[in-house]
Amino acid sequence: MHPIFSTVLKRIALGFVSLLFVSVIIFGSIEFLPGDFTENVLGQSATPESVKKFRAELGLDKPFHVRYVNWLTAAVQGDLGTSFAGRKVGALGSGGNTSRTVVSMIAPKLKNTLFLASMTAVIAIPLALFLGISAALYRNSIYDRIVNATTLTTISLPEFFVAYILIIVLCGYFPIFVSLSNVTDSTPFGQRIYLTILPAITLTLVTVAHMMRMTRAAIINLLSSPYIEMAELKGLSRTTIIVRHALPNAWAPIVNIIAFNLAYLIVGVVVVEVVFSYPGAGKIMVDSVMRRDIAVVQGCALIFAIAYISLNLFADIISIVTNPKLLYPK
Repeated sequence: MHPIFSTVLKRIALGFVSLLFVSVIIFGSIEFLPGDFTENVLGQSATPESVKKFRAELGLDKPFHVRYVNWLTAAVQGDLGTSFAGRKVGALGSGGNTSRTVVSMIAPKLKNTLFLASMTAVIAIPLALFLGISAALYRNSIYDRIVNATTLTTISLPEFFVAYILIIVLCGYFPIFVSLSNVTDSTPFGQRIYLTILPAITLTLVTVAHMMRMTRAAIINLLSSPYIEMAELKGLSRTTIIVRHALPNAWAPIVNIIAFNLAYLIVGVVVVEVVFSYPGAGKIMVDSVMRRDIAVVQGCALIFAIAYISLNLFADIISIVTNPKLLYPK
């Protein structure tokens, strides 16, 4: 078998092992949440008998390993279970299951999160590449120092602080945008972009610094290579050397950091979605934690883990394909 294929298969196998390990952590960590869902739902009618009956109805009376195997088996088949919210509990703790499936609850929210992540990526990736290449082109100049100082400032500030500053400036002093991003399935595309632009700008300011600095560092690191010196001796311009010779060989680390930030845009938007009341997967996860809706929390966490591991696995494979040296590590 070709070394690339064998290495890629090994990385995919490691990805599945990582996902299995993460699924154990996700399912197990829910057990340590304070309080008890059945007692919260039953309220004043939470007698030992009614709690026991309701836990049996939800399947929470089974051992941990049995519930985990059942949950994982169903998740592999695309069934993340049924939301605990919406259950109508009778006087004895039994009631009809009128709640929705976890997939039907998360799917539209995940669609909104992917739209926000895509919109941010469209802005952040070209901006980061442009700033990184131009900073490397004019290394140690005033422009380079300004770009580095600005990106270091934005990366040092927490997301919620950046979000609130943007709300104060762009919604208060200069009312250009709105602070609440209440998008629905019926929202027109243009209106959806308008409502999503402020959260996208917030995420852009937070993520562009990583990609810009990695692009700059990767290109500068290659500028001392012998083939770059040969290109300079041939009289090629600085721009041609960077764009045609340095950049193609710097794709491996750049793709890595881009994929890492794309994964962050999907799994790390919880704070931004809560601040702007954006109806995404992160916000529904926070709301479900407050309601102790265990099934939805587990479903969101598993989807986030799959997205994060998959994108990092994709970056790993791209790095191997673009850099054959990784096939034979020392």
